Amino acid sequence: MSRLSGRIRIFARAIPRLVLKPLRRRPSSVRRILLAHHLLLGDTLLLTPLLAKLRAQYPQAQIDLACPKAIVPLYAGRPFGVNALPFDPRDLASVKGVLDAGPYDLGFVLGDNRHSWLALGAGCRWIVAHAGDVPAWKNWPVNQSVPYPETPAAWADLAADLVEGPPPRAYRPADWPAPAHAVLPDADLLTQPYVVLHPGASTEVKRWPDARWRELAQRVEALGYIPVWSGGPGEVELIRTIDPDPHHPNMAGRVGLGELWHLFAGAKAVVCPDTGVAHLGRLVGVPTVALFGPGNAQIHGAGRYWSEVPFAPVTIAQMPCRDQPFIFRREVAWVRRCDRNWKTCVAWQGDHADCMGRISVESVYNALQNVLVEV
Repeated sequence: MSRLSGRIRIFARAIPRLVLKPLRRRPSSVRRILLAHHLLLGDTLLLTPLLAKLRAQYPQAQIDLACPKAIVPLYAGRPFGVNALPFDPRDLASVKGVLDAGPYDLGFVLGDNRHSWLALGAGCRWIVAHAGDVPAWKNWPVNQSVPYPETPAAWADLAADLVEGPPPRAYRPADWPAPAHAVLPDADLLTQPYVVLHPGASTEVKRWPDARWRELAQRVEALGYIPVWSGGPGEVELIRTIDPDPHHPNMAGRVGLGELWHLFAGAKAVVCPDTGVAHLGRLVGVPTVALFGPGNAQIHGAGRYWSEVPFAPVTIAQMPCRDQPFIFRREVAWVRRCDRNWKTCVAWQGDHADCMGRISVESVYNALQNVLVEV
């Protein structure tokens, strides 16, 4: 199904309710809350401090999280008492499922404010979102617009700031029940201490050169740990290119998110680019070394909420072409990111972006040694 059919269903529900917007008031009693979005894995997991804060503020409320279908299994244990509602704008059944789940007292919109229409269609009486999204029609259903602050902060903490009140306490791995999982393939190879190396990323510009992954794997082995390759279904060939004569365990394309969680849970550390699995590592509580090239280590790093979880960002702090002041289509003065792809990258070096090429094996290895010492 195309997105158009889902949007038609959403607008058909929402437009009649938009007429009543001037009459809406923030409810004094909150029993049901919806979080409306369609973010990727990493950004969805970055909503965790918002979930924690909502549960602290509304201990008896039902909290429903619209969630990409592939990510739903991570929420099977209902962390913070949250229900994950499968949602894909291209899947009419999931669109209908969210719309029919209402009505709600409060709705929070994360990332793209077009999903304020989903919140309105689901019957949210009061809708809160970050200000500044464009074009203006995305914001029409929003009742309360919260501006981004004037000083730098982690985006996960900014999501939590959509709710009034003190920040949630720092995350503890026990806060998130481990999801169900099948037996890990080649489990007999994981009886010795191991380190997971996850080279894949959501975009080519976040990729670290293949030769450096090979060298890092050799150094991990020299430290006495088994290097274990990890990757999604589309990254099988990537791992084969990095390690063409494999003698290390390789989980690429062989495990789902539940199995990946348990692979991480048994590891001494994880090394990966700034991508969804870096945020998964923080939830699991495994020491995680994340390579930030085009991304901003402050914006997508640990922030306040994950300050007690072992996490080591490796980046080039003053990268000249990390110069785009935009986040979720909002222009924010202190933001410095890069959303270019490999075709538009202003410093593409043949097979990698310059920002990733400047990250040395030595710097990653040193960060890895530091987190291993802390284990």
